[in-house]
Amino acid sequence: MSEQRFKNVLLGLLIVALMQSVALGQSSPTFDKQKLDTYLEKLDKENKMMGSLTIDSAGSKVYQKAVGFRDVERGTRPDADTKYRIGSITKTYTATMIMQLVDEDKLSLSTSLADFYPQIPQSESITIEHLLRHQSGLYNFTNAPDYPDWMTEPLSKEDLLQIFYEDDPQFEPGAQTSYSNTNYVLLQFILEDITGQSYANLLQNRIAKPLNLEHTHYGDGIEPAKNEAFSYQYQEEQWRSARETALSIPGGAGAIVSTTSEMITFIRALFDGKLVSQQSLDKMTSTGQGFGIGLAKVPFHDRYAFGHNGGIDGFQSHLSYFPEEDVTIAITTNGLQYSLNDILIGALSIYLGYEFKIPSFDEKTITLSKEQMKKYVGTYATDQLPMDMELFIEGDVLKAQATGQQAFPLTANSETKFRFDPAGVVMEFDSLENGAYQHFMLYQGGGSFSFTRKE
Repeated sequence: MSEQRFKNVLLGLLIVALMQSVALGQSSPTFDKQKLDTYLEKLDKENKMMGSLTIDSAGSKVYQKAVGFRDVERGTRPDADTKYRIGSITKTYTATMIMQLVDEDKLSLSTSLADFYPQIPQSESITIEHLLRHQSGLYNFTNAPDYPDWMTEPLSKEDLLQIFYEDDPQFEPGAQTSYSNTNYVLLQFILEDITGQSYANLLQNRIAKPLNLEHTHYGDGIEPAKNEAFSYQYQEEQWRSARETALSIPGGAGAIVSTTSEMITFIRALFDGKLVSQQSLDKMTSTGQGFGIGLAKVPFHDRYAFGHNGGIDGFQSHLSYFPEEDVTIAITTNGLQYSLNDILIGALSIYLGYEFKIPSFDEKTITLSKEQMKKYVGTYATDQLPMDMELFIEGDVLKAQATGQQAFPLTANSETKFRFDPAGVVMEFDSLENGAYQHFMLYQGGGSFSFTRKE
């Protein structure tokens, strides 16, 4: 991995996005707050983002703003206490509780998964540390082709275990790193097995109550009366409700609901030694191939933060802490049709006083007929990434789908240029032969990838 980029893991996005580098200096209490307000208000006005952003310096909140709607149908605006599903940031909380058990000598990082679930393939060779660092080789069950068919129906522990028992492993434990939600659902079960408590109660007793977090909990069905946000996808020039995952499925991998302020309180407490020992924190921040234990290293020029991203349904989120600068940033979104990376880069650039031009968002779009769309339909391959890209028509929409990932709609700027803003993806086509395009370049976060139509 380039030291100038951070591999974001966003549940449900086609491929990893790469955060561009920004030089960090010491934060200033006189940053251009009005410019940051203008940036978020512009994103809201152009229907690029709905959500909340908070920045904290040395334990003091220096910026907070919420934009858009938490409930579009009722026209309800969010506030600082609006709760959002934070997706895979849940993994940082799960990892913290596992490390608490390690500190209490109730568990060891070298403990075998076979001690708990011997039916899991290769379980005798999989350790707790392999699970924490995504090095178990276990298949990511949310990548299953039929996952969208059952993601909205609650599943029991036994249901999920049966799925895990039947999935084939992807590689030998410890041989490589591959992000898998299966790891952290199993860690949830192990937490419950050792303590005899539910994950929801563990979260409250071990993290929320000690830190006085009133808006952080294991999620259930979204309750607008409790200031919880629904999530949306922007389709046909309006925000439309996204499907709602049954949170018993992602569990310890992605079921927590929280606010940006309480997320910041949590990660500050983690780094202040209030939740785990220094030895455990050192383990968590020891990264290899981009991942530590529940944390990833986020480099910005010659400085760095530790944090995690999250994505579930129409929600996307980010939480990171810069230990040298003592600065924390948290963002939760419930509607996004722009790159979360670009929003973070803009917010940090403005806060830290670096040059940043607010985008105009004036690039035109066009509507293609189904007959025109047929020119792009097909499967394309690249030798730069371990996946193919299939383009197909669904209804009146041209969509793309990477191997093992969910499909995403393409917005046409011209007959050769398409975008998917939530992941910062641009696709540019060329080589039209016999009425069909043969090649496109995919650009994302500073990377460029050449795809050619397969025979």
